[in-house]
Amino acid sequence: MISFLRGKLVYKAPPFLVLEVQGVGYEVEAPMTTFYDLPAVNEDIRLHTHLVVREDAHILFGFSTEADRSLFRTLIKVNGVGPKLALTILSGQSAEEFHRCIHDSDTQALVRLPGVGKKTAERLVIEMRDRLPDLVGSNDTDAINIGVASRELANPKQEAVNALCSLGYKPLDASKMVQNISADGKSCEDIIRLALQGALR
Repeated sequence: MISFLRGKLVYKAPPFLVLEVQGVGYEVEAPMTTFYDLPAVNEDIRLHTHLVVREDAHILFGFSTEADRSLFRTLIKVNGVGPKLALTILSGQSAEEFHRCIHDSDTQALVRLPGVGKKTAERLVIEMRDRLPDLVGSNDTDAINIGVASRELANPKQEAVNALCSLGYKPLDASKMVQNISADGKSCEDIIRLALQGALR
């Protein structure tokens, strides 16, 4: 099992990023909560990782905090929740917000996430309630070495639409989510964050 990777960020386009570690490029899928913390390309980062082995692929998932990785690992143990849906849940809510939803049995907030229906939301509340205490307090802030720098994209709104589609939103819905958000001075990650905040209200 690969526990973490430390190296240079060479590419990022949600939900994928590429991390170069001693001359080897690792393709990693990550939730938006991790992308919000990423520095500019060519800067060094450290990610907690989880490897999913399938018959047709080995998929590496990366997380900025141990809390997010722990939550991901707990989510994929829930019946009907695979890695892609777990990534979508982590992209739409922070670990703290998800904990609140489970604690308060707030299935309405959960079904606003793409791919989460009423039955899945109810199953999450039932199965996750006893498992969540172990996740609280495990949020380490030094997981990513953040070099905050300006991030410039050719078309951040279109990049945001593409990323939202990758997270499970329909193209038309994704376009509507970002159409009223001003792109002035905003990165793709900033636009996605605002779009998700608006969609989950």
